Amino acid sequence: MEKEAISSRKKSLVWLKEIISTAVYLAVVTIAALLLVKYVGQRTQVIGSSMENTLSDGDNLIVDKITYRFKDPERFDIIVFPYQYEKDTYYIKRVIGLPGETVQIKDGQILINGEVLEESYGREIILSPGIAQEQITLSEDEYFVMGDNRNESSDSRVASVGNIKKKDIIGKAWVRIWPLNKIGILKHQ
Repeated sequence: MEKEAISSRKKSLVWLKEIISTAVYLAVVTIAALLLVKYVGQRTQVIGSSMENTLSDGDNLIVDKITYRFKDPERFDIIVFPYQYEKDTYYIKRVIGLPGETVQIKDGQILINGEVLEESYGREIILSPGIAQEQITLSEDEYFVMGDNRNESSDSRVASVGNIKKKDIIGKAWVRIWPLNKIGILKHQ
């Protein structure tokens, strides 16, 4: 009988060790996943048509949150940043103007430091220059961003979005993971 009691206790200890081991494993995996999402990359979904034809409504992307810790955004990068007037709302736009540059939209064309920007993302003539009708000089930590669907985008031309400070950029849209027929790394240059 004493052997049965010892055996029963051993079985209980084995089960307890398994439960503790599983709990520790799940805690480590959960913490690692949270750290990855917070500091490395996160999934985001495109809502709306402001980045057509590059990105479509419903596309799912992975946002690289590390790159801009080591280097500055470059012209034509697709970035993600929070919309300042609505909690948990993020915008996805393309970098057009870089720190220290002047940006103006005149006669439907984008001018950077007075020169026409050669680019192939916005294919239509810009109908509304918004606040960029007048020259905008970017400070040393600001970026001017636009959607690729220039006439259907709320971007830096709109005062409520304005210029984007580097500290507010969450990351660079890196790869499309959905829909399956469009999976791939996003073209930035």
